[in-house]
Amino acid sequence: MKLSIPLILAVASGSASAFAPVSNAFRSASLSMADTAEAVETSAIEIAIPEVQEKIKAAEDDAREARMAAKNAPPPVMCVTSEEILSEGVSIELGNNIWDPAGLAEIGGDATLAWFRHSEVKHGRVAMAAFVGWWAVGAGLHFPGQLAYGLDFGSIPKTGLDAWDAVPGIGKVQMLMFAGLIEFHDELFFSRRGVHYMRGGTPGKNMVPGLYDPFGFSATRSEEALATGRLREIKNGRLAMIGIAGMYAAASISGAVPLLPEV
Repeated sequence: MKLSIPLILAVASGSASAFAPVSNAFRSASLSMADTAEAVETSAIEIAIPEVQEKIKAAEDDAREARMAAKNAPPPVMCVTSEEILSEGVSIELGNNIWDPAGLAEIGGDATLAWFRHSEVKHGRVAMAAFVGWWAVGAGLHFPGQLAYGLDFGSIPKTGLDAWDAVPGIGKVQMLMFAGLIEFHDELFFSRRGVHYMRGGTPGKNMVPGLYDPFGFSATRSEEALATGRLREIKNGRLAMIGIAGMYAAASISGAVPLLPEV
């Protein structure tokens, strides 16, 4: 029994010394693996950082471009609706109905119909001016002085087309250029000084300074009175277009308008 105790201690100490190198080796291997894992993780982070930064920069660039695009984008088109445009031209002469046998109102959208109405009003104004001018010449009314060198206003023929033919070519060019300048500046000032008629502005309103309502009569009128005035202008313009077309036909083709005398 006394011999077995030292023997057991010796065996235990020998066993402990035998396993000691294995523990140290395991510890060293563990430390080496941890260092390797840490190095791999650090390398992965170093590789990932530039990619993340690049993605962040790309996102910031996209956001900046979106803000610039939104800032420079044109305002949304808020045109007068087709229903509003068509309702304004309806009158008792047509039975309070829309007269559109060719279906032109169905072409395009609201902006197209606004352009149609603007063109109708402008053509009506030109026809009214032409009709009055044709009538004034036929009635013998004229300006004093000379139209051109050697051509008195009083010597101009009394019929419309003959009167136009008597105007020198340079005079015709001046009149056409004047009308073209009015048209050009109307569109220019519509875009710069107001809301364009195809983007919510009033179709038919002339934006040339001093040409539309130079005395400011419409400034104190109510919206209802303005609507009544626009309807009257549309109706008078339509009648004038028919009238000037009839006078032109009568002057060009003898007997084309039986009830119309020589014009």
